[in-house]
Amino acid sequence: MVPLIITLVVIVLLVVIVIGMYNGLIRLKVRVEEAWSDITVQLKRRADLIPNLVETVKGYAAHEKEVFEKVTEARSAVMSATQKGPAETAKAENVFEGALKSLFAVAEAYPDLKANQNFLQLQQELVDTEDKIQASRRFYNAGVRDLNTKIETVPTNIIAGMFSIAKREFFEVEDLASVQKPVDVKF
Repeated sequence: MVPLIITLVVIVLLVVIVIGMYNGLIRLKVRVEEAWSDITVQLKRRADLIPNLVETVKGYAAHEKEVFEKVTEARSAVMSATQKGPAETAKAENVFEGALKSLFAVAEAYPDLKANQNFLQLQQELVDTEDKIQASRRFYNAGVRDLNTKIETVPTNIIAGMFSIAKREFFEVEDLASVQKPVDVKF
């Protein structure tokens, strides 16, 4: 009788441990999904602000048509890339950030525009949004790090394998050199 009770206790203890590990993996998975959702929300917010900024700048710099077209195309690319995951979104983000740099360089060339209250407000909103995007990226990458670490370490790797919980990819900047390049502002 005692060996049966010991066996049952061990089995119950193992089941509780497996359930605990599984629940921990699911919590991390949900946290990563939440973080990705935060990124897409902030990207959408920024994309919604861009048309207003473009229209404000257009009034002052009508002959800079190519810059506006690039910003509009890049905005569309980012919005469609969020459906494809972190790698595609990061690529589109690099293009979009370059287009925004060009737009702000154009804005710098027009002193009246720089003093325009609408432009200043939109620019502040974009700065705020960029800060939120960066924070969302860091939160997402921290969640991915924690989830991937759990998936790769013993004994949770066994549980992750049993329930097909897969590693996630980090949100990384592809072309670091182009992102670090300063904006060329000419007057």
